[in-house]
Amino acid sequence: HEASGFVVAFGKEVRNFEPGGRVTFDSTIYCGECYFCRQGQPNLCDNRRVLGVSCAEYRQNGTFAELVCVPEHIVYKLPDGLDFVSASLTEPLSVAAHAVRTGMPGAGDSILVVGAGLIGLLLIQVLRANCSGTIIAVDLDKDRLETAISLGADHAVQADQDAVARIRALTSGRGADHAFEAVGATAPISLAIRGLRKGGTLTLIGNASPSVEIPLQEVVTRQLTLKGSCAISGEYPFALDLMEIGRAHV
Repeated sequence: HEASGFVVAFGKEVRNFEPGGRVTFDSTIYCGECYFCRQGQPNLCDNRRVLGVSCAEYRQNGTFAELVCVPEHIVYKLPDGLDFVSASLTEPLSVAAHAVRTGMPGAGDSILVVGAGLIGLLLIQVLRANCSGTIIAVDLDKDRLETAISLGADHAVQADQDAVARIRALTSGRGADHAFEAVGATAPISLAIRGLRKGGTLTLIGNASPSVEIPLQEVVTRQLTLKGSCAISGEYPFALDLMEIGRAHV
C-alpha cells in the first residue's frame, strides 16, 4: 500500500492532475461524507477502504499492479527532486507524523520511542524536526539502535531487563514525559508504560498483536494516558515537505 507513479489516465471530474504527472497517494480511501470525515478524521471514516489490506472490513486491492485506480482527493503531486522510491514511503512517514500529532508531546519533553523499525525510525526523524527535548530509542537490535542515533535520537537503550532503570537514569529518575510504541506486542508496550513518568502519555502505533496484556495497576496508580494512533489524517503534505527539505530520510 505504499506506492508512487505516473498519472496515465483520469476521469472527467478530475481537475488537478494531468497525464504524465508524478504522484503518490494515501493508502486510505475515505468517503468525505460520513460523521468522522466531516469532523476532519478521514482515517476513521465509516466507509474506508485501505489499499493492500486484506482484512474484510477494509479490503482493497493493493499496488502490486501495473495500474491502480484511486480517487483524486487522496492523490498528491511529488516535489521535482523526489524520486519514486522515496515518494512511495510518504505513507509510513505520514503514519509517523500522524502519531506525533496525535500524541502532541511538548517542545522540551523527554520522549521514548520503543521499537526502532521503519515506523520507529521515521518517528524519531519527525520528532527531531519538531521537538527540542531528549529522544530515547529502545530496541532489541543493536544495529537498529545505531541507526536511530544517526537519525536524531539522543540516546539508545537496549530492551533488556535493565532498560527501565537506564531510561530513568536519562530522565532525572522520573521516566519519560511521553512514549511512542511502534511494535504492538505485550513486552514492548509494558516497557513503554514502565518507562514513563507519573502522569506521562503513551501513544500506541504498532498493532502486531490483535490483543495484548498491559500492567493495569501501573496505568491507574501512576495516572498515565494511553492514546491510539491510526493511519493518516492529512499529514501527506507535511511528510512530502520534510523529504523535500532533507529533514526525513526514507
